[in-house]
Amino acid sequence: MEKIRFLVTLFCLFSVFPAQANKKKTVFVIVDGIPADVIERVHTPNIDEISSAGGYTRAAMGGKVNDVTQTPTISAVCYNTLLTSTWVNKHNVWGNGVEAPNYNYWNIFRIAENQKKNVETAIYSTWLDNRTKLVGDGLPAAGNINIDKHLDGLELDKNNYPTEPNNLHIFKIDETISKAAAEGISKDGPDLTWVYLQYTDDAGHKFGNGERFDSFVEAADKQVGRIWEAVKKRQKATGEDWLVVIVTDHGRNSTGYGHGGQSERERTIWISMNQKPNSYFNKGQASMVDILPTICRFMNFSVPKEVSYEEEGMPLIGKISFSNLEMKQDEGGIELSWKAYDNAPLEIYASTTNHFKEGKTDEWKKVGRVRASERKFSLPYAKDEYCKICVRGSKNNGTVSIK
Repeated sequence: MEKIRFLVTLFCLFSVFPAQANKKKTVFVIVDGIPADVIERVHTPNIDEISSAGGYTRAAMGGKVNDVTQTPTISAVCYNTLLTSTWVNKHNVWGNGVEAPNYNYWNIFRIAENQKKNVETAIYSTWLDNRTKLVGDGLPAAGNINIDKHLDGLELDKNNYPTEPNNLHIFKIDETISKAAAEGISKDGPDLTWVYLQYTDDAGHKFGNGERFDSFVEAADKQVGRIWEAVKKRQKATGEDWLVVIVTDHGRNSTGYGHGGQSERERTIWISMNQKPNSYFNKGQASMVDILPTICRFMNFSVPKEVSYEEEGMPLIGKISFSNLEMKQDEGGIELSWKAYDNAPLEIYASTTNHFKEGKTDEWKKVGRVRASERKFSLPYAKDEYCKICVRGSKNNGTVSIK
């Protein structure tokens, strides 16, 4: 009798939302330029609630200091690092002018649009260039992808959003964008949504550290709250499973007015998400490049192997075998090292070519096999010869390069 009741309950649940039940959806929100010490101090109940459902951590932006991966802590640079899971030496966006992005390093929307299943995408942004230049919506060089739903470019609408002192018209655009994103999630439920809110960065540039900046961080939390409420209501109504990621792109310098450098406060970002994180996340080792692999894992996205060979990040959910992959090269060859989480087998691949950046194929050769628990691997290579290494396991991959 109990078994019959259980089966009847299951039937009723799937009758209520048969198509949507357990369907995966993701929304990631960038709130610009909020230092970790500020988000941890200021009253942000909505972001706190998201963190309570999953996790919160300080994370890193900027690559490795004095390394080929060192990346400016500048807004568009940071967005593209998130979008592609690569540092600036690969994606080639060095400033907010977005002069020459290298679209050969696929962004999350190109990955989504190339799935065998249909993936509906959406962008709600207080900066038009996020869609048109970084994602490359409709551009042949970026894969001819098309974002299904979007609202952006309002900063160009001087009739409805004329320039105001302290750039307060940008705050009003954030209000419009956050409301539209919440409505879009409630009504349409796109599979992959990016929301970008700008004004906290403007507030930092205008006011620096202090109460006025803090007040706009609190206001941004309310904007995030609209989106979070829409997700919760939709989950309850449809049975969908949502990943919500809230992240800032960079910190600020000691005064709060500027950013772009490699000081600890500028490099320290934070990530809040509603899904249960793994131990890598909980140990405070995460970085901006980890968000794309996290989304791909949650959404069960298939990533072309040649694209995955270039990605620098680690998933923040689910099991992983290793993290913190590093490579050192000297006269004796190359020394790889990593932090281990299990004893799973890892395969080591190497390439001495870098044709991928030109849209061509690299020659990857398997050079070894090792257990994750060994935490290191050595191989001979001539000093100063170009080399990139991809360590691949059943749970996660990692890539590092010299030069």
